[in-house]
Amino acid sequence: MKLTILKDYLNESIQHVSKAISSKTTIPILTGIKIDATSEGVTLTASDTDISIQSFMPTETAELKVIELFQPGSVVLPAKFFMEMIRKLPSQTIEIEVKDHFQTTIRSGSSEVQIMGLDPEEYPLLPQIEESRTIRIPSDLLKTMIKQTSFSVSTNETTPILTGVLWQITDNKLKFIACDRHRLASREINLDLEAGQKFHPIVISGRTLNELSKILPDQNSLIDIVIADSQVLFKMNSILFYTRILDGTYPDTSKLIPQSFQTELVVGTKELADAIDRAYLLSREDKTNIVKLVMKEDETIEVSSSSSELGKVTEQLQLQKINGELLRISFNSKYMLDALKVMDSDNIHIGFTGAMQPIIIRPEEQQNILQLILPYRTTN
Repeated sequence: MKLTILKDYLNESIQHVSKAISSKTTIPILTGIKIDATSEGVTLTASDTDISIQSFMPTETAELKVIELFQPGSVVLPAKFFMEMIRKLPSQTIEIEVKDHFQTTIRSGSSEVQIMGLDPEEYPLLPQIEESRTIRIPSDLLKTMIKQTSFSVSTNETTPILTGVLWQITDNKLKFIACDRHRLASREINLDLEAGQKFHPIVISGRTLNELSKILPDQNSLIDIVIADSQVLFKMNSILFYTRILDGTYPDTSKLIPQSFQTELVVGTKELADAIDRAYLLSREDKTNIVKLVMKEDETIEVSSSSSELGKVTEQLQLQKINGELLRISFNSKYMLDALKVMDSDNIHIGFTGAMQPIIIRPEEQQNILQLILPYRTTN
């Protein structure tokens, strides 16, 4: 294999695929990036068996020639070293040449680097996916849905299914649900499905979705999502992102969400988030993160937290609306802040069905996003 390639294109492509590289893999060749060069262009592939990412660079774009190919071929190069070396090379043009036994030479400007490559024939094949069940979502909307739910997945590997986000596709709607037994986040959007397409619920790792989010294009382009029995493929312009579906059945969370409330209030999202953020500074010192919220007769709430060593912080907030019984509630301030940060609304509606029942948070005028937090029992 022998070619020259523009550094910026190669560097960007390496950054995309490197998100699938894991240092914990038990398969040595998966610590490398596979390079395939043909007359159409160069394809980079990386995988950790859970995620596989492929990035394609065409020989030329409308504006310029990206690759000049002298001899097609393939090689696997050690990812960490290859990634750092390409980034630090001095010239905008890089030459890569592979000789016998995959001995690879990289030249750029006055630099010449020798790397021992690996046999690409030993690299695992990417999954073969039948493209019979496909949905299409705007890139920025998918990014938002991941941001609004993935923070609520469990980090406890003893229940692997809860480390993922549940995807439910029914009645031309797509719903994401994430729950770690202490909180729940959900987001729903409308979809245009082809007639006759049927989808089972699937669960995708929250960590995987966060990695996907980093390479989703910012501009409003459409992403094709191909759903197979054990794999999902996300198709972007020049990137293919494969991930496996988590095994197991996601618990039914619908029973957690009350249909009516004992108390409801509307408050400014930023005002509440800022007040809880200040209270969190003190509550985290005791490593409890507990903040108290007390509803008052004058349509205000008192937000407070205390630390046995530092003292106490108390703040009054004016409510825009309150109905029902006045309650005293304690909750994890970090969970509440996480929920408020993803609310794309000036005001939020909070519903309570009692001091020890789930707290339900929604944007004031929207029903398609919901956050649930379980309160804490405290002595006072």
